[in-house]
Amino acid sequence: MAEQAQYEELVRQFSAFGAVKREMARVLPAGCPSGSAAVLTLLARHGDMRMSKLAELLAVDMSVTSRHVAHVAERGWIDRSPDPADKRSRILRLTAAGQAQIDELSRRTTRMLAERLSDWTDDEVAQLTRLMARLRAGFDDCRLGHAPRPLPPPAPGQSPRTPAITK
Repeated sequence: MAEQAQYEELVRQFSAFGAVKREMARVLPAGCPSGSAAVLTLLARHGDMRMSKLAELLAVDMSVTSRHVAHVAERGWIDRSPDPADKRSRILRLTAAGQAQIDELSRRTTRMLAERLSDWTDDEVAQLTRLMARLRAGFDDCRLGHAPRPLPPPAPGQSPRTPAITK
């Protein structure tokens, strides 16, 4: 387990990560704030879904989700149709215009990250990606009431204090 000072430094880095998020938000197309981008990204990744599922994936309450959904629906980026299984619910579906917006978001954010990380090796970018996914999974486990996943045994030659990187 990491030492207290390491966790304190991690907290400082999380706080500083706000600058990265703000920079990423600046490259979003006009009229597409980060909440809208998140809605579009999740629909593109997971397909059609109910608003309750979207709220769960966004990890925000239904009122926040509803505002984001209204914004993207007003722009024609998603359709809201009655759920055949429950007419009170709506199924959210990405439109062709929404897919075009996702494609533009992807181009812009990919270009920005490629510029900012141009001095990183492919392995370093892959390692960061794996570690961030692992961090998110740990928080998702806790949010969903699951016990934290046990750490895998250290790889040969790796210190037991350094977590192994898994895919």
